[in-house]
Amino acid sequence: MSSEPRLLDNWTHAQTALLNRGNLVAGHKLHQLDLFSDQGLIQTLASHPRSALGVNTMGDDPANRGDWREGSAGELDAATMLQAVKDGRLWLNLRRVMDFHPEYDHLVNQLYDELEQISPGLNTFNRSANLLISSPTALVYYHMDCPVNMLWHIRGEKRVWVYPLETGVLPDSTIESVLIGDSAEEVEYRAELDEIAEVYDVQPGQMITWPQHTPHRVVNTSGLNISLSTEHMTRRAVRKNNVYLANRHFRDLLGGTFHSTRLDGFGAAAKEAALRVCRRLPGLAPNPPQGYEYPVSFEIDPASPNGYRLLDGTDHEAPIIVPMPSLAEVESLAPVN
Repeated sequence: MSSEPRLLDNWTHAQTALLNRGNLVAGHKLHQLDLFSDQGLIQTLASHPRSALGVNTMGDDPANRGDWREGSAGELDAATMLQAVKDGRLWLNLRRVMDFHPEYDHLVNQLYDELEQISPGLNTFNRSANLLISSPTALVYYHMDCPVNMLWHIRGEKRVWVYPLETGVLPDSTIESVLIGDSAEEVEYRAELDEIAEVYDVQPGQMITWPQHTPHRVVNTSGLNISLSTEHMTRRAVRKNNVYLANRHFRDLLGGTFHSTRLDGFGAAAKEAALRVCRRLPGLAPNPPQGYEYPVSFEIDPASPNGYRLLDGTDHEAPIIVPMPSLAEVESLAPVN
């Protein structure tokens, strides 16, 4: 490690032990950096490729996923965009900031290097990061992430609902559907599921993470919100994805009962190896995930209510969303102690 000031803030052994094993809230020092001041954000926005800028708005009801819209920043300059986010109901996602901004590449790699230093045995790869700039009342709908996700919160306040996987809230078939691209990462939300959620009020200088595939949703509660969302993989995270993908692929290919999600032992290793072989064989390879692209249906307009105006003649459709079980079904799926 270099002599640079550390970015992690007084993590304990108990906290590092929770990495990808449970929900974890821990401290960091990103909120102390000028990089995330208004001027720093404007400079980053000004130089970030528009092709890698996500512009979104949304409704008020966390159950109405169809209100999520994709938009465009048009020819607006960075300062105007930032002010529109402050005043409106917008969500900017500066995707892959490590690819376009050397300072972010250095910062994120330092975060992960420090994590690996204090977490013996942790080996991360495929590191990536998105910079999130969102309005005081914006929200992110209920969804799951395929890689391991960490949310480093920097400005504003937000509330995060995390729905523990051990409750059975996310069926294996749903995880499979998201991984193969049959559906978007958003899954159907029902308010009754909040009864089993763990809720966190996240402040600047806090990082929150949860085990891979854990569903969650986010609502901003105060101020312009700035967060750095990082994703990474570990060898075990890759195996987890591959086991789910193998189950679906070999059921489709061979029939039978490929359902076990155990990650240890010969069976899991054999599934992963067989899937890797199939990927290289024409006729046996699974179809690559297609993903979902929202149509652009609005443009940022600081003079309009909520900071945007709808475009005429644009279709707006919600992605395919895999239905979630009812709370009664969730409880029936939960493991028995």
